[in-house]
Amino acid sequence: MTAFLHYIALSGLYLGVFYAFYLLVMRRTTFFTLNRFVVLLGSVACALLPLLRVRTTSLLAAAGPMTIIGAGEAAADGSAAGTFSWPGWLTALYVTGIVAVAGYTLISALLLHRRVSGGTRTRIEGFKTVILSDNLPSFTFGKTIFIGRKDLEQHPAIFSHEAMHVVKRHYLDLSLFCAIQMLWWWNPLVWIMRTELGLLHEYETDEGVISKGIDATQYQLLLVRKAVGEQRFSLASGFQHAQLKNRIAMMLKHSSNGWMRLSYLVLIPLLAVFVYACNPSKKSEAPAENTETVAPATKAEATDPAAATENIPFADVEQKPTFNGGDANEFAKWVSSQVKYPEAAKEAGQQGRVLVQFTVNTDGSISDAKILRGASPELDAEALRVVNSCTQKWTPGMQDGKPVPVSFSFPFVFQFK
Repeated sequence: MTAFLHYIALSGLYLGVFYAFYLLVMRRTTFFTLNRFVVLLGSVACALLPLLRVRTTSLLAAAGPMTIIGAGEAAADGSAAGTFSWPGWLTALYVTGIVAVAGYTLISALLLHRRVSGGTRTRIEGFKTVILSDNLPSFTFGKTIFIGRKDLEQHPAIFSHEAMHVVKRHYLDLSLFCAIQMLWWWNPLVWIMRTELGLLHEYETDEGVISKGIDATQYQLLLVRKAVGEQRFSLASGFQHAQLKNRIAMMLKHSSNGWMRLSYLVLIPLLAVFVYACNPSKKSEAPAENTETVAPATKAEATDPAAATENIPFADVEQKPTFNGGDANEFAKWVSSQVKYPEAAKEAGQQGRVLVQFTVNTDGSISDAKILRGASPELDAEALRVVNSCTQKWTPGMQDGKPVPVSFSFPFVFQFK
């Protein structure tokens, strides 16, 4: 779950950068359809960017940590029972937010259904239509137009407006952004962009209605008359759905310079910088899901001049050493059959992570085992005992076609259950 929280935070950062660019640069342009699709595609892209790895990492140890479980009471992550767990609390808070947003959306849908359940269903100009007897604002929900009987009879522009919402498939945008709101509910720019997306829908729809020959001045006056007392639904596209002042101002605005479209190209290097910055180069990384990053072998070599001149770090050797014919994870399996939790450590409540470094020699034997990072004398001694007791030969690492000594690091994690 910690990895998922990291993904949510990182994708939220990308969304924030993208939405901030739109609000500062493109919000006032008249490229309604382009802006709409860029907002949607950009949102999806920002959700996928954290999955992209752009900076190469080097593997310094292929084996995962050896977790040794002892008797006692402790949390699952190896910390003492009752210890405050930030990942756990953040996960609970995040899930609570998702539930709250989903609940709000569901309640909105139920209220909407209750208000329109008594309408007359028919088809007008090929569109599924529900004629409402109550004095409700007109809106679309999915591919269905909901319109008051009075509006239908006296103001045909309203029906044209709602039909344009269906033609433009704005309901698909709302469904996608509903999911975005639930997953990134904590990001205020997501909620701001939900309003901006609604405005883009209205701008695009107003433009489409006026292009059909409806008088722009009369249409704007109709907007003003219908503006007072209208009720809004979060999942619907309504005739008075967005900010009236902005809509009228946009109808009166001259078309933006076409060159402004190229402003979106600035997003490419901008997001690339953030992706690069959020994927720092790493000195070590284990390959499997349950493995753990270990300290680079060069750390020990810096304190051991002889090792620095003779041994080759695991990350740098051309052909990695192997154990029992497999990769270094085979060594982890062997360790699990040999290690024992020291009784003295259990009685003293000792637990922690021990990092051992040793050399895989050219003849396949191991030597020079040492503690790079200790936890306690008892746990350190057990880790060294297990490593030094290994009599099974490794297949040595190869460099330029010749066997070479290779520095290898292996983590032990001692924890209670």
